[in-house]
Amino acid sequence: MKFFIKTFGCQQNVADSERIASAFKARGINPTSSYERANYVIVNTCMVRQSAEHRVYGLVHNLGKIKQQKQKKNEFFKIVVTGCMVGIAFRDKSGEFLKTIRKRMPDVDEFMPIEEVGFDLESIRVNQKHALVPISNGCNNFCTFCIVPFTRGREVSRPFEDIVNECLNLKNKGYTEVTLLGQNVNSYGADLLIGENNIQKTRDLKKTYFQKKDLAHPRVKIEFKLNGEKIEPVYVKHLGRYRIPTLFPYLLEAVAKLGFEKIHFYSSNPWDFSDELIEVISRNKNITRTIHLPIQSGDNKVLKRMNRWYTKQQYINLINKMKKKIPEIAFTTDIIVGFCGETEKEFKSTVEVAKEVGYKKAYLSIYSQRPLTAATKVMNDDVPHAVKKQRWQYLEDLINKPYLEQLRQSN
Repeated sequence: MKFFIKTFGCQQNVADSERIASAFKARGINPTSSYERANYVIVNTCMVRQSAEHRVYGLVHNLGKIKQQKQKKNEFFKIVVTGCMVGIAFRDKSGEFLKTIRKRMPDVDEFMPIEEVGFDLESIRVNQKHALVPISNGCNNFCTFCIVPFTRGREVSRPFEDIVNECLNLKNKGYTEVTLLGQNVNSYGADLLIGENNIQKTRDLKKTYFQKKDLAHPRVKIEFKLNGEKIEPVYVKHLGRYRIPTLFPYLLEAVAKLGFEKIHFYSSNPWDFSDELIEVISRNKNITRTIHLPIQSGDNKVLKRMNRWYTKQQYINLINKMKKKIPEIAFTTDIIVGFCGETEKEFKSTVEVAKEVGYKKAYLSIYSQRPLTAATKVMNDDVPHAVKKQRWQYLEDLINKPYLEQLRQSN
């Protein structure tokens, strides 16, 4: 029996596919290099963009044809769909999205939630030098455009010791680089410290209590032991107050001290990039000097509509703070063009930020409506596609064209 995995989407999905491969291998099913040779085809889906969703439908339609051919020869062939598309299907309480994908993909034999694939088996990694290491799954932030909280659920952190032990094992096997993955790595450990169900409660409290001068609130009395010693979590600003405790600076430094040549992390949110995290990066030379810091838009009104909890100036101040502390630092980013109501003036604000920061690279996307998100429910997707495409091309030429030209010359 053979299996083949097709992965759509981000590095987190790639890491999930590596775990899926391990689970199938443990069952005595071996990988193969093509759909036609496989008995199981696992499609690991992405829902962040509408285009990715459509590619999944197209692929499964073609797999259905292979399935028919296999059945005529009495050969076993099973189509399994997993990933973000299944995540939203099982979290949509109305059941409508599950009905939709079943109707659009009638040849699928199983819709498998990615949570069914645990971390008890070692991932089967294709790259033998650079390993992807998930540290958390899900997101608590609910940006109005983003479907991730619905596809992956609330943020859940892996145990600190499990991550460090996995990285140590990778180092002993000769890996030289690791990338720590999470939808928002900065808030890693908040659920370990105060409980997954208490995250929203701490946000809703009116009092600014997460400060050294005011530690009287019962939820603040947090104890966490690292190597047998009690440590004080790092408190980061959230909605303007110090409400989210995190262990990420400790985790990043612990992995850095294992001696890898390079440690990357992805992705970070600007509103909770703590001073302690900057210090950790600064004093550990093997931590990446290219930081991915999504801005999404450089206009304050658009950021507010997106439910992004920072202003243009706060973002630039953070960038300048890191540049001052780490002179060799560079930045990549995510930008959405054509978000609901984006005017030409608001787009130009994003252009201004791009010019001021001098991004090394930008992952640009044209806004598309995603099911269950607030933007889809209460806002109008009113920017014409031709205008979106024009704005996308402008930023592509401004940011990515020089980057690609530099790559071409270096090769």
